[in-house]
Order: sequence, then C-alpha cells, then structure tokens
Amino acid sequence: MIIEALRVFVTVTEQSHFSRAAELLNLSQPGVSQHIRNLENEVGAKLLHRSPKHVRLTEAGDIMYHKAKQILSLYEEAKQDIQLLQDQVTGSLMIGASFTIGEYVLPKRFAEFAAMYPHVAMQVTIGNTEEIVQSVRSNELDIGLIEGEAHAADLIITPYMRDEMILIAPSSHPLAAARIVDGEMLQNQVWVLRESGSGTRAFSDRFFSDARIVPKRSYVFNSSQSVKESVVSGLGIALLSRWIVRKELESGELLELPLNKGRFERDFSLICHKDGTNSMALKMFIQTLLATNR
Repeated sequence: MIIEALRVFVTVTEQSHFSRAAELLNLSQPGVSQHIRNLENEVGAKLLHRSPKHVRLTEAGDIMYHKAKQILSLYEEAKQDIQLLQDQVTGSLMIGASFTIGEYVLPKRFAEFAAMYPHVAMQVTIGNTEEIVQSVRSNELDIGLIEGEAHAADLIITPYMRDEMILIAPSSHPLAAARIVDGEMLQNQVWVLRESGSGTRAFSDRFFSDARIVPKRSYVFNSSQSVKESVVSGLGIALLSRWIVRKELESGELLELPLNKGRFERDFSLICHKDGTNSMALKMFIQTLLATNR
C-alpha cells in the first residue's frame, strides 16, 4: 500500500538511518529498503542518498518528504472522521512524560482516558524533560508532558497545570525546628539534586543562583524517587514537587521547610510537534487532560 511506503519513507528521512527506522516501525531492515525501492520505482526518481552511516534526501526526495507528510496527515484525518461516524475513537498514542508527571500525575489521568476510550492503544515513556523534548521533536512521541521550560520553534507548547515546589528535609535535620528558613540558613548545606537535563534540576539551579546559595556538598540522582528516599534517609535537603512527597509529609517521614520567599511554582506543559499527526485520539487525550485541571 502506498500509504505504508510513504510512512516508511518519512520515518527513514526523520531518523536519517534505515535500521533506526526499522526498529521504530517494527519492520526488518530489508523490508524498509524494499518499501523505499518500491516508492522510488513508483515515482521514477531516486529519493535518498545512502551511505553506511546515514541517509540524506535528494532534491526529489525533499519534495516527496514534505508532500508525504501532508498526505499522511490527511489520511489520518480521514480515518478519524470515518471512525467518528461509528462513534468510536481508535488509533494509537505514544506518550512521553518527565519523571514527576509520569510517576505521580499521569497514571490516574491515563487510567481515566483508557476507561473512556478503550480502543486507543497507548504506550508511555518516562524520562527527564530534555529527553522527552528531544523525542517529541524527532517524532518518536506524539505528545510530551514536561515540567520546566522548553524552547523550540518546531514545538507547540501548552501550559497544562501549575506545580508547587517545596523545600524538604528529614525530621532529624537541624533546620527542622526553624519557623522560617532564609537564604543565609541554606548556605553550606548538603543538597540532594536531580541530574542535569531534568526540570527539577533546572528549578534548583535557578533557586541557587537567585538566592546565591553555595552548597557544602551535593549528591545527584537521576530520578525524583531516589532524591526523595535519600532525603528520608538523612542524606541532605532537596527541592521537589509537592506531588512527590505528599504521603511522606503526611506520615512525618519528611518535613517541609517554610521559606521566607513564599510559594514557588512552575508550569507543567504539554508539547507536540508542529508537523505531527493531529489524530482524533491525540485531540481527545489533550482535551481530557486540560478538562481535568480546570
């Protein structure tokens, strides 16, 4: 089918590699090559320059790529319109989420959407904000839910909800008795941080810069769960989303240190590629997410 050949061609172009495209499409590499040959025979022109390390578009291939994106988008819209006639939302969604959202916010929303639209196949990838942004930009994900900021001309960025960041400490920490904590009291403390590339780490770095805080020592983990457990164990203090530590605050395992600067908030955002497929399943997923936070 020509649609399948166009989908293979677009994926090879965006991945710049036959084997990566084959992996994403769950095809064999010879199968991918056959689709490209068939498409080149169909249009009567060479579409790709091939080399052992990568592929690049010919002049004809560049024309075909942009037209193929339009054709695939129209094809998906047509399928969705037909499915709506049957009063059924179907299709598939590849969803990405940064750790805080993916582990503490998305599961409930995911379950609610799955109950409403059981014919939509969904898969979730969790990574730090930078990883999710890059995966959406490379069209490996249909949508990303991220904490922190993203700046890319090829993305549509929609604020989703507000998130409160709080300073946490183990109940045995010397600052636990303080009625209010200021920047001077936070100097030379041991901090537990997320890795570079995460939205939580970006927020912590801005906090240090604005308050001119110099840590005595810092330890870095690549998940918020690890940061939380390390603070519970007495390793140091940390800035984390209230979503992550609600249960530990209620049980008394952790304490919230009241900051003299008041409440700290950041945005959770939805990100989609400007040229991505705007399927009905994706439209309904976004609509459901936004509706639950009104």
